[in-house]
Amino acid sequence: MQNAINILERYWNFTSFRPFQEDIINAVIAGEDVMALMPTGGGKSLCFQIPALAKDGICIVISPLVALMKNQVQALTDKGIKAIALTSGIHYKELDALLDNCIYGNYKFLYLSPERLQQELVQDRIRQMHVNLIAVDEAHCISQWGNDFRPSYKNIELLRQLKPNANCIALTASATPNVVEDIVKELDFINPKIFKQSFARTNLAYMVFHENDKFYKMESILKKQNAPSIIYVRNRKATLDISSLLTKQNISATYYHGGLSNAEKDTNLNNWLNNKKQVMVATNAFGMGIDKPDVKTVIHLNLPESIESYFQEAGRAGRNGKKAFAVILKNNSDEALVKKQFLDALPTVDFVKQVYRKLCSYFQISYGEGVDTTHQFNFNHFCKTYKFNTILSYNALQFLDRSSVISLSKQFNRQTLVQFTISNTSLFSYLKNNNHLSVVVKSILRTYGGIFDQEIKLNTTLIADKASVKENIVIKVLKQLEKDEIITLSDSKTDAEITFIEPREDDKTINVIASILKQQNALKQQQVASILNYVKNEDICKSIQLLSYFGEKDIQSCGICSVCITKNNTGVKDIKLLKNAIISLLENGDLSSRAILKELPFSEKAINEMIQLLLEHHIITITKTNTYKLAHI
Repeated sequence: MQNAINILERYWNFTSFRPFQEDIINAVIAGEDVMALMPTGGGKSLCFQIPALAKDGICIVISPLVALMKNQVQALTDKGIKAIALTSGIHYKELDALLDNCIYGNYKFLYLSPERLQQELVQDRIRQMHVNLIAVDEAHCISQWGNDFRPSYKNIELLRQLKPNANCIALTASATPNVVEDIVKELDFINPKIFKQSFARTNLAYMVFHENDKFYKMESILKKQNAPSIIYVRNRKATLDISSLLTKQNISATYYHGGLSNAEKDTNLNNWLNNKKQVMVATNAFGMGIDKPDVKTVIHLNLPESIESYFQEAGRAGRNGKKAFAVILKNNSDEALVKKQFLDALPTVDFVKQVYRKLCSYFQISYGEGVDTTHQFNFNHFCKTYKFNTILSYNALQFLDRSSVISLSKQFNRQTLVQFTISNTSLFSYLKNNNHLSVVVKSILRTYGGIFDQEIKLNTTLIADKASVKENIVIKVLKQLEKDEIITLSDSKTDAEITFIEPREDDKTINVIASILKQQNALKQQQVASILNYVKNEDICKSIQLLSYFGEKDIQSCGICSVCITKNNTGVKDIKLLKNAIISLLENGDLSSRAILKELPFSEKAINEMIQLLLEHHIITITKTNTYKLAHI
């Protein structure tokens, strides 16, 4: 057995552990069942990776996040550590070979989703492996009261039966006391060692600002804190809109959402990671597995759906230990919007049944069929076809995904179907008069046999490489050929991919998981109520509110959140100073509230309240241009 600190230094170039890491690692190496609760950015992955490297055999890592699995496998591979991830879309023969590699190829890590444990082939190969550790990432998914509960996580108990001598470590960054108790029970821990690092982030200032003009406040923050930032928005369109708005204000920005192509994601991400762009505007699809320690500010332009998701997203700021800010911008319309998005759009059991039936019809799947078939999916076209509400339908599909009825992979794809409709002889006569199209056309003919006889799915990237041109040139050539009636062309774009995990059984399929849907809807109502209470509560320190939610006690006020700062700035003496300061400013001329805010070192809330008080006492008045002036002038 190798020494843990030597492994840390050899592969990660660190000479010491973070708080709690060493204690957790030693307990895992000693064969204990371990529950580790650590905040986002606390170094959870090392807590199972180092023990696995210290012992003979392979570590099986269960994770629900394909992107995170791929990132960790790539990171380990880059260090010369052999690791495999069994993601969706792997064919049986390839799966068979990969599993054999885990048995005979000296691999140290096997990453797989909980759904994979249902496959007999996977179970059979695991029986033959020398498993030294079972690691359950995002362990809160196993609890019905955990954020993003996944019924398939119940399958992990099977893994413990297959390998009863392997100890287990469960890791999460967001679990209430009830969820922790549930995790320990569901994973059948024996005398568990529970390590709970305080979720307190002393360098992170949690701010909630009530703003009529959120965009102005956002710009002000980003100009004041000219450093790497993330802005979370509600939908894909908003990522582009806000990014463009910031660029016009000379704030460099890029954007990220699940519908971008992999190439676009990589380009935008690298520009931000390498500080070529200050701001990343993103949906909540962004952040998992991305390590950028110098993020100064995380701004939520819309209310998050839960304390759990907010805490993880906010926690991406200040991982380098320096002062950082997590800001929520709210206004009077936000409560109605968050209820509309997350509560009004909760799908009923009947609606999920309807979506599932139509989904099967959409892909022409017969009753009892469809298992392991994968289909390109245009979500908007699907909703338009069956006149479904998009948000309600998306939530229904998400539930089917979490319940392992389908696998929904959000990724951009282009599907190009082509068939030549003229004879070979006629085609070459056409090319004599259109020689500029020859290189692309001949590359297609050399690559795809039978394209004169039937419609063929064309890989435009491959043709571009073979013809030594850009992909957009290939598309342009295809459109010209279609216009000249040389080919039939079906060029469609899809934003997702769906794999059916269960055979089609219509209502019977959904009835099995109906009670879970009802329970999850009740949980979502509680979560929305909690986030609304958080943004409304201006009496208790924001850090205390968050930490209390996760069961921490005897917490001190942070002194740096929006509540603490307001309390510190609004003593009797400060109120008099603020009153006199506003009057002094207005003696020199009319000013807007923004102009007053820029001049004075007080919180916006305190200034707005004082302006209201001065208006009520007729000390100041509002002009026709919505500025303020002294009443006697």
